[in-house]
Amino acid sequence: MRAGVAGRIASLLVGIEAACVLALAGWQVVALGSADVTSYPSAIALLVLTLVGAAAVAAFAVGIARDRSWARSGAIVVQLLVVAVAIGAATGEFAHPGTAVALAAPALGVFALLLLAVRDAGRAPQS
Repeated sequence: MRAGVAGRIASLLVGIEAACVLALAGWQVVALGSADVTSYPSAIALLVLTLVGAAAVAAFAVGIARDRSWARSGAIVVQLLVVAVAIGAATGEFAHPGTAVALAAPALGVFALLLLAVRDAGRAPQS
């Protein structure tokens, strides 16, 4: 089964999110190479977790394109986590509202598309 329009757009955007997380991992590799870290074991562990996260988000993108409910659920959780990070970026001693908006706006848009994809999947005829 193939995803509807909302699902295909959500799949594309979640795939872009996966590429962004992979770019973050690349940035971490550069930081490791330039000795810009205080603890190498922690930096390597964070890099590994970032790569695992990128793989998971990429799997969600593929699953959404294939109209799998587990992928939509996982991607919804990812969007909620991004919004939580955005709230953290907007508050505290080093608050940066611009960063918060840059994180939250796309996450909320993808969240809405994922809800539309869930609705479309619920309306699809069962086989």
